[in-house]
Amino acid sequence: MRAVTFAGDGTVRVSDVPDPRLEQPADAIVRVRRAAVCGTDLHTVAHGDGLDVGAVLGHEFVGEVVETGAAVAAHRPGDTVVGADFTACGSCWWCRRGDHWECPQRRFFGTGTAFGPPLPGAQAELVRVPFADTVLRAVPDGISPDAAVFLGDTLATGYAAVRRADPLPGDTVAVLGGGPVGQLAALAAQACGAGTVLLVEPVAARRDLAGREGSVAVDPADAQPSARLLTDGRGADVVIDAVGGPHGLDAAFELVRRRGTVVSVGVHAGDWSLPAGRAFADELSLRFAIGDLMRDGDQLLALVRSGAVDPAVVAEETVPLDGAPDAYRRMARRRTLKSLIAL
Repeated sequence: MRAVTFAGDGTVRVSDVPDPRLEQPADAIVRVRRAAVCGTDLHTVAHGDGLDVGAVLGHEFVGEVVETGAAVAAHRPGDTVVGADFTACGSCWWCRRGDHWECPQRRFFGTGTAFGPPLPGAQAELVRVPFADTVLRAVPDGISPDAAVFLGDTLATGYAAVRRADPLPGDTVAVLGGGPVGQLAALAAQACGAGTVLLVEPVAARRDLAGREGSVAVDPADAQPSARLLTDGRGADVVIDAVGGPHGLDAAFELVRRRGTVVSVGVHAGDWSLPAGRAFADELSLRFAIGDLMRDGDQLLALVRSGAVDPAVVAEETVPLDGAPDAYRRMARRRTLKSLIAL
């Protein structure tokens, strides 16, 4: 089969690789119809840590089941499914609590050893899915592949941020970062009852998109006065950091009000010094969240089926498999917000 693979030196290529096969009774093989390029893919390729040359990339996918192991009960060949971006066994203590990310058998598609043992990714004609009954979710009629592909990671992550923040109806929610996750976090916050959503983003085109979709979009230089203007000087009730790293967390703490909540879903590769004195004095809450289709699938499907959130608004292009290397380059240079791959 053909797949997008890591070529080393921060680049990708389309290669011929062996077809996946069933390895465990709980496996399924899915023919991929739509995949996506994610910021996590860009980060993984740029740094290459734990990623072998030739590794198949990608973790956002929708497709058709073509083969199942003997233990798979929920899916059959011909079913249209969306996959979570990582695997979980579905039966351990953590999974029974809905904490799939903590599962000892977690593996993340297409990212080498960054988040567990390596597992070939889904920017490919076929992908093997371990623990298929847990990891895959049926896609109902009426949800297009271009929308469904976001359920496994980008929308799941944006929704997880809002769910973890637990804003009250009418709260002011500030979102740092207008990338795909930030945009969908803003839409999820609106759908869940936020009064005003302030999206902070330096790229004008991304601010324009957020404004069209109902947020108040501002440049980072205007973030603090805007947040205070919208809240009679208090600051945002909730701040969602969709940037990551010390800069994102510092900016979030500048915007949040006393007794407010900061939730970070940006990727963190290093340490950060918590301003503990202020956090204590102002009774701030700091939380981190990772998207989980396996836990939140019913809510995510409801948001999309009802029309409350259309995740496809962040997809700026759809390319064939051969066009994936150029799509990676455009996204890395911020020329494209989100690229989909049609197979």
